[in-house]
Parts: sequence; C-alpha cells; structure tokens
Amino acid sequence: MKPKNHMVLTTFMLPAGYHKDSWRMEDSRAEELGNLDFVADLTAMAEAAKLDAVFFGDIVHANTVMRGDIKMNGFYEPMTVLSALAARTKNIGLIGTMSTSFSEPYNLARQLCGLDHMSNGRAGWNIVTSSDGFSNYGVEDVPDPAVRYRRATEFVDVVQRLWDSWSDDAIIVDRASGEYVDRSKLKAIRHKGEFFEVEGPINMPRSPQGRPVLVQAGSSGPGMDLGSSVADGIYTAQPFKEPSIEFYTKFKNMVAEKGRNPDDVKIIPGILPILGDTEKEAQDLANELAGYVHLGNGRKQVGADLKMDLSELEIDESIPAEWFSDDPRLGSRYQIYRKKSVDMGMTLRELIVDLARSTGHQWMAGTPSQVADRMVDWFQSKACDGFNLNAPFNPGGFKLICDKLVPELQDRGYFRSEYEGTTLRDNLGLSLPSA
Repeated sequence: MKPKNHMVLTTFMLPAGYHKDSWRMEDSRAEELGNLDFVADLTAMAEAAKLDAVFFGDIVHANTVMRGDIKMNGFYEPMTVLSALAARTKNIGLIGTMSTSFSEPYNLARQLCGLDHMSNGRAGWNIVTSSDGFSNYGVEDVPDPAVRYRRATEFVDVVQRLWDSWSDDAIIVDRASGEYVDRSKLKAIRHKGEFFEVEGPINMPRSPQGRPVLVQAGSSGPGMDLGSSVADGIYTAQPFKEPSIEFYTKFKNMVAEKGRNPDDVKIIPGILPILGDTEKEAQDLANELAGYVHLGNGRKQVGADLKMDLSELEIDESIPAEWFSDDPRLGSRYQIYRKKSVDMGMTLRELIVDLARSTGHQWMAGTPSQVADRMVDWFQSKACDGFNLNAPFNPGGFKLICDKLVPELQDRGYFRSEYEGTTLRDNLGLSLPSA
C-alpha cells in the first residue's frame, strides 16, 4: 500500500523544456524533438526516480508554434508515444490527454483500454474539453463551455460503462468446450443520450487495473463539478499556498458530497524547480533561462492568453487594470495573470518572463533542500497531495530533479524508494473500481 506520508509525483513531459525558449540552451537536444529515443530517455530518468507517471498534454492546432512557442508542443501525440513507451518501461504510469470535443467514446475507450493492457495496467486519461482547434475538425462555431462540459460528462460516463461492460472473470479459456469468453458476462450498454448513441459492449477485456486512471485539469465551476464526480487526480495551477489550501478543502468537500472517498482523489498542482547546489547558483541559472526568452514572441503569447492586443504597450509598463475583464468564463489562469499584473505590479517584461517559467504554476529557484522544504510545507498544510514536476529545461533540468530533488524527498520519508505495486492505480494508492 502507498504510505499516507508519501507524495504523488508525476512529471509533465515537455521535451522542449517547460521554461519557454529553454530549447535554445547548448545541450538541449532540440534537434531530436518528436523522436522516440529522446522522450524515452527522459521517461527512463523518471522511472529510475520512481515517479508515479509521465503526463503528456496535447494541442491539436499549430497556433502556439505559429506564435513562436514550441513549449506546449504537439510533436508527441499522446496515444502514439505512450504506446511506444509502454514497450520501453515497466513500472511508471503513462497518462495522456484526449479531448472529449474531438473524439468519440467508443474509440477512446478502446485506445485507453488497449494501452492499459499493453502496459499491464499503467494507463491514465487526462480529460479535457477544448476551446480551440475546432476548425481542424470541420466545426465552424465553438460550442460554449456549458455545452462542452455537458458533452464531456456524458462522454466520460459512456467510456466508464464501456470499460465495465466486461466482468473481471469473463475470460475463461475453456479448451474442452471451445469457449474462450463467458458471453453471459458481457453486457451491452445501449446508451442514448444528448450527444451519443452507443450500443456496446466494448470489444476487449476489462482493464488490468479495473479502469485506467482518470485525471482532469479544470478549475472552473463546471470543471470542478466534472472532476469531483469522476477523476482520480486533479491537475491544477496554484502558484500561492493559501489559495491552494482553499482549493484543496473545497474540492475534497465536493468529492465527499458526491459520495466518493476524498482520499481517492489526489490534488496535484504544478511546480517548476530551478535547482543549484547553492541558492546563488540556482538564481544564476534562473537568470540565464530568462535571457533565452524571446520577448517579441512572449508579447504575442501573453496577449493571446489574455485575449488582449499588447502591441502598443511599453515593455516595462504594467498592463492597466481596466484592460482586464471580470468575466469568470476566462478561467483560473487568467485570474492568476491578473493578480500578478495588477496586484503584484509586474511589468509586461516581468510578466512575459514569469509566464515563460510557470504558465500560471508556482516556480522556485533554490537548492534541492530549499525546494523540498516548500514542497513538504505545502503537503503537510494540505495544500496538495503531491506535485506535477515541470522540468525547466531538458535533459539537464530534469536530470537535476531526478538526481537531487527526488532523493531529498526520499531521504526525508516523503516519497518512495521502490514502487509499491504493478499498476498506476496501485502506486497512487487508489482503490480498485468495481464493474
């Protein structure tokens, strides 16, 4: 069993480096982006450090590349790369993003169940609804958030029912009778809803871990409602401790109100650690990384994130408070950027660099001991159940995390030295879902 005093530690796998433009560093292996060997090397580092999972996001349009940003790159389509990594790994979880806006429940259920079988129970699905990229799927009008989340809720329900459409003991392999499957232990789901009609059952046995692990990253009202209903893990941007404690408490209460065990839902904010053997060394590295940031592209990226035209704003001026909207539909990250710009007085230059480092998550430059101090403080204060580690640059920045920060947490008794089980659900300390 996973000890209660052990954090969840996953990593957001961005081979270009989470810190924007860190690929410009001399030893970045930027020429290998999109290749299996590079991402397999990073995943091997993560598995050697005993991390719970590697997590691949997904963007289905080229807008970020067109703006000069390859950090949030779509070079690694999640199901393709995770299937390849399943053959090169043994213990680490494999979590991929798939949008409920651009897929169908039956296809997705088969892909993830197949990945779970090929990896012996290590698959996870990051559930997202999409607000961009619809033109690549022949959709002219983007559905409003309420419609997207209604579709997502129905989508996840259908996928789970498909995964449960085989009993755990449906495979009998009876050579004498010639029956491989006990067909009485398969059931059609006969779903007819607002968005989907699915007969079922799925055409493959039940997942080795019951169901693939579900994670979700929506911090809006509809996102929290969906996540508290179905997710096993919640990825969230929480740069400040006290708001993170409030989010943690609110979310766990929502889970309990829905009749679920709050301990079965892990809250996992992101953190970007810039590490050095001394505090000065770490700060010098942070300054070096800041020097790689392309300010022109950064201006476009911040403007796109905030839906503002920043072309005429002086680089060392702050975005005026009246330029920001109070519309809650703009999302939690928008409010983080507003706080940093308006309440903390960051100039456009400072905001560009800050967002290049963190994209709304917390970041810290310090020694492994100092970063571990903060992580333990958040964990003990019930601001989180662990962290999604964002490597500032690759491969060197991730190597520092795996070789120095993770051992510091292990030495303090806050993280494993060996995997507890064989499945992702085992290692996260999650109960087995019943069919």
